[in-house]
Amino acid sequence: MYTMDELKKYCLKCHKCRLASTRTNVVFGEGNEHADIMFVGEGPGYYEDIQGRPFVGRAGQLLDKMIKAIHLKRSDVYIANVVKCRPPENRNPLDDECQACLDFLRWQVKLINPKIIVCLGAVSSKKLIDENFKISLQRGQFVRKGNFYFMPTYHPSYLLRNQASKKEAWEDFKKVSEMLTTL
Repeated sequence: MYTMDELKKYCLKCHKCRLASTRTNVVFGEGNEHADIMFVGEGPGYYEDIQGRPFVGRAGQLLDKMIKAIHLKRSDVYIANVVKCRPPENRNPLDDECQACLDFLRWQVKLINPKIIVCLGAVSSKKLIDENFKISLQRGQFVRKGNFYFMPTYHPSYLLRNQASKKEAWEDFKKVSEMLTTL
């Protein structure tokens, strides 16, 4: 069994896929290692790659506001991505890149053992809930798998481009807050 520090050290040395050759930094994840809520996005963007931290650009600022709106702080939750290195041009990670990183994410989930995992966007929803998941049709509904409740919702970067969807995402976050009080 790994500790989070051991897992991070191993991840920082990873070269299992092509993304390792173009990264500036591995973006392992950060936050409360005993969090009740874990947020999982698809992969780091430009600012995340530069800083080595998840969700620090405009999408991250929006995510921080959304977390605060449900009366939590970023330090209360854990934030990670499916892939730990930035895909070129911020494209969606390819299946083999996701596969190369999924063991790291599985270990993070196992070590944190959150009650709720919020899947931010289609990529994380497909990788964590169901490969055929349709975010536009199925977001906002809890899915139980094993010991975890998954809440799929829109990715903050999508919300920056599609302001009208913010209301739906807010409804999803309210459900997360309500569920947390019952678990």
